[in-house]
Amino acid sequence: MNLIESMGANARIAQKKLRIASSGDKNKIILNIADELRNSVDEIISANKIDIDNARSNGISDTMVDRLLLDEKRINAIADACVNITKLPDPVGEIVSGGVRPNGMKITKVRVPMGVIGIIYESRPNVTVDAAVLCIKSGNATILRGGKEAIESNKKLAEIMQKAIEKAGFDKNIVSLVSDTSRQIATQMMKANGFIDVLIPRGGVGLIKSVVENATVPVIETGTGNCHVFVDSSADEQMALEIVNNGKTQRPSVCNAIESCLVHKDIAESFLPKLQSVFENHNVEIRGCEKVCKILDNVVKATDDDFATEFLDYIISIKVVENIDEAIEHIEKYSTGHSECIVTKSLENAEKFRQSIDAAAVYVNCSTRFTDGEEFGLGAEIGISTQKLHARGPMGLRELTTQKYLIDGNGQIR
Repeated sequence: MNLIESMGANARIAQKKLRIASSGDKNKIILNIADELRNSVDEIISANKIDIDNARSNGISDTMVDRLLLDEKRINAIADACVNITKLPDPVGEIVSGGVRPNGMKITKVRVPMGVIGIIYESRPNVTVDAAVLCIKSGNATILRGGKEAIESNKKLAEIMQKAIEKAGFDKNIVSLVSDTSRQIATQMMKANGFIDVLIPRGGVGLIKSVVENATVPVIETGTGNCHVFVDSSADEQMALEIVNNGKTQRPSVCNAIESCLVHKDIAESFLPKLQSVFENHNVEIRGCEKVCKILDNVVKATDDDFATEFLDYIISIKVVENIDEAIEHIEKYSTGHSECIVTKSLENAEKFRQSIDAAAVYVNCSTRFTDGEEFGLGAEIGISTQKLHARGPMGLRELTTQKYLIDGNGQIR
């Protein structure tokens, strides 16, 4: 039995008590975690400083370092998110549907935990707590494998959570962290059939592609975010400026940030200089098509690779399009199916965009930065699913359950 199989076996034993626990008991664990996080701020920051120092010495960009950073404000925000999850309805036991058959059998479909969930993720240490707490509330044990960049932070957070779990009278193996960040261990998780029930990758395109292509364990694909905003000819230009700016610069290193802007030719000469002026405040590098390069100075000529790239940085690709059909065609070619937006006053174009764009979240006149479990009222999320089976979009508590049928009879035979 390898390391992951051993951890999976322990997690499966731990989950037996958790899956039948009351909402109150699960909430007690989560509130304990929130308290322990607040009481351990200095310890967490000390561990996080090691990761930050290592990241900077390895030449990691400032935006990626920001993803790693844990300060008192962020730690308290993570604890607050834990508390908020306790206020959400428990999906376990929820009746999905039910009825009585002609022969008198009563059939009820209910939500139940998945079992043991493996999560492979990169960089952001807040995921360690968010993922664990969501799994606890939905009755699942979890095995966490974060990236090497945040290993010291993750180890400290896992230690704190296990302490809180034991204080609540549960097996600490409800949550376990793989401290070995090697590729070999990730492969073991991908092949841990019988020990891990479902695997969720969170991170860059390379990680997700590797898991999807190599795992024999069932996978829920959380996709990368090559997100677009199309500024239509009828758009309110001030609104469009604010939406594009927010989507690109508010936090460029996250998956719901925009990477590309499409501008209708009729307003390009008016809109693009204003957009460039706004971007100059954030030192955003523009990579534009030929038409953009003719309108703006100091623009890098965009390549097909630029239009296909999730930059996660202060870089954006911009293209001038003839009409909404070209915008839709461009998005269909380059979108990762995460979040797409149109800014328009045309109800006809808004509806056409909504119906034509195949993405987990489609926006009209608002920022793609809202594709988030908290913003959607789901609480902290396990990730944004861009696949079409089981779950799509922000994955909250319900998306971490499966279903089973309960059948009651009085002697019926077939």
